[in-house]
Amino acid sequence: MAGSQLVDQLPIGVLALQGDFREHLAVLELLGETAIAVKTPQQLEHIAGLIIPGGESSVIDKLSRLYGLYDPLREAIAGGLPVYGTCAGLIMLADTVLDSIDGQRSFGGLDVVVRRNAFGSQTDSFETDIRVPELGDVPVHAIFIRAPVVESVGAKARAIATLDDGRIVAVEQGNVLGTSFHPEITGDTRFHEYFISRVRASG
Repeated sequence: MAGSQLVDQLPIGVLALQGDFREHLAVLELLGETAIAVKTPQQLEHIAGLIIPGGESSVIDKLSRLYGLYDPLREAIAGGLPVYGTCAGLIMLADTVLDSIDGQRSFGGLDVVVRRNAFGSQTDSFETDIRVPELGDVPVHAIFIRAPVVESVGAKARAIATLDDGRIVAVEQGNVLGTSFHPEITGDTRFHEYFISRVRASG
């Protein structure tokens, strides 16, 4: 069987240690994808791509180590597994994290510097429309909840969306995609569709 055909049969996983993984699973299923909640290293061997959801990055880090997922997931990302991180997921994919708690680690994969909780506390959450040329002319309605911001982008990554003030809120690098905001709760599925297209192309 050809590699691309095999990839077409594999589900897309959502890291289900903590956070709003159920919402991502629902979007994937709405788009006709087979989706599974990933909680073990063994499940990483049977997925075509992975979404790391919003939540609390320090908790995701601790639980990934507790469940034996940290090293296998880091290696899978380095090996080319397509991954999309939203909010805390973006933090987990950043090579460098500012304002992290003592001992906190990320999986890496994005040549960016990200600052945790850059927009303030839960009460400072906000919504706005942003332009994402890769997704067409219609702006994306973005919801930011205790969101990180990309402070700088290295040579390997590129910014694909910014706020009006220039702050970077979406980046990509090869098979890795990250957003500061939560497209899984807006009803706009274009970011998920964009990620799915990258997953299928990776075959």
